[in-house]
Amino acid sequence: MKLRYVSAIVSLAAVFALSACGPVVDEESITAVGSSALQPLVEAAGEQFSAENLGKFVNVQGGGTGTGLSQIAAGAVDIGNSDIFAEEREGIDASQLVDHRVAIVGITPIVTPGVGVTDLSMEELRGIFTGKYSNWSELGGKNLPIVVLNRAKGSGTRATFDKWVLAGEESIITQEQESNGTVRQIVASTPGTISYVSFSYVNEDVEALSIDGVKPTPENVTTNAWVIWAYEHMYTNGEPTGLTKEFLDYMLSEDVQGNLIEALGYIPSTQMKVDRDIEGNVTPIE
Repeated sequence: MKLRYVSAIVSLAAVFALSACGPVVDEESITAVGSSALQPLVEAAGEQFSAENLGKFVNVQGGGTGTGLSQIAAGAVDIGNSDIFAEEREGIDASQLVDHRVAIVGITPIVTPGVGVTDLSMEELRGIFTGKYSNWSELGGKNLPIVVLNRAKGSGTRATFDKWVLAGEESIITQEQESNGTVRQIVASTPGTISYVSFSYVNEDVEALSIDGVKPTPENVTTNAWVIWAYEHMYTNGEPTGLTKEFLDYMLSEDVQGNLIEALGYIPSTQMKVDRDIEGNVTPIE
């Protein structure tokens, strides 16, 4: 009897302790994986969403577009983030994937400050990555070897760069990196290096180059004057439901589209003056 009495007291104490801590909240979470170019936006939106929705969490991981598309196609994650259309990725069955375009990202070549070049023609930029030029002095810059840093082959940023800059030509074999952040760090610290990142990763540690006199700005992307850009896709395997749908709706809400996107260096779809399809055909938006 004494043991039962003590047990009852302990149980009541536990109930009162839980009550004192406030209501118990069931936790839910989803996972979004893929594009490192889109990662900062999804992370920031996920943090805001979780702060506004108690007990609901968005786990965001990078890994690149290839990882995002393969993981969502396999049903291993809730959202696959991509810089390219799923149909452009070889080996991906896009028939069951649903595309949610959440933003546009501009991509720019960046160099180590001090190479002596601030503007290149598209032909010159292509020539650097195909091995035609090996020293910045050949392009009007300093007598400094050109160090080419490419993106990993699974990167959506690389796919976009290859499509609009290399135009079917093959890049020379170089060191490759997946992450925008890692690329920026290497370019900043290795004299003579050139690579490319999304606009949101450009800071005072690196120098963004203009092409044919056109600067890499959001305004120039909206008219396609700056051609190295891509839609940012968040793919689901089938129509989204539950927390996944809630978060995707939030990504398209005014909180994100009207404020967060521009603050982080992305471009909202509402600002675009042109539309570009999977084949690269550009049409004005009425």
